[in-house]
Amino acid sequence: MSESENIDDGGPAFPGTYCLPGISLRDWFAGQAMCGYLAGDTTYDDEMWKNSDLVDCAYSLADAMLKKRGRNK
Repeated sequence: MSESENIDDGGPAFPGTYCLPGISLRDWFAGQAMCGYLAGDTTYDDEMWKNSDLVDCAYSLADAMLKKRGRNK
């Protein structure tokens, strides 16, 4: 079993909108977190953030949001 199969992705981000499930809620949250990081930092460059570090941080925030969301259902 791969690592991604162990992660709760929150299901589709826009259920009922399209015929295909499309992007997962986890991917949507991570993308939004990444947009926030990049929009808020006008000094972004490869020296400050390695791409993999930014992605890891965005998915870490997405996982925390999904965990918190699960507690509130």
